[in-house]
Amino acid sequence: MAKEKGQKLIAQNKRARHEYTILDTYECGMVLTGTEVKSLREGRANLVDGYAYTQGGEVWIDNVFIPEYFQGTWTNHSARRKRKLLLHKMEIRKLEAKTKETGHTLVPLSLYFKDGRVKLELAVAVGKKLHDKRQALREKQDARETARALAAVRRRQG
Repeated sequence: MAKEKGQKLIAQNKRARHEYTILDTYECGMVLTGTEVKSLREGRANLVDGYAYTQGGEVWIDNVFIPEYFQGTWTNHSARRKRKLLLHKMEIRKLEAKTKETGHTLVPLSLYFKDGRVKLELAVAVGKKLHDKRQALREKQDARETARALAAVRRRQG
């Protein structure tokens, strides 16, 4: 069987980009069981309620929903179990230092296959205030309106 190449997106946490200001991102591997990988190959996962934390020099992710594999038997996994993330020691130390700062948290952004291996994009983030969310939406709408106006001008000229 040929090896997989490239990236295939499994799940994305769009809500995280709305709720948090992303400061830094890390790509990390995950320790998974066989039925979890099979379930992910079917494209089934949910990152919305997930969060990560450091404990004892390791990084763990909790509350990420990977449903049970339909054809699995007694070897099936529990859907919301705690999973270990694979990072370099220096990256773990940086994450520990950043999460000790007030207001900083670790949030999963996306889950994908990269060359046949499951990877998780993890972000160091700070929660947004309500007025920050409104400002971001306003900026997005303004950018969309200017793009529409420019497109209309180009259509009239061409």
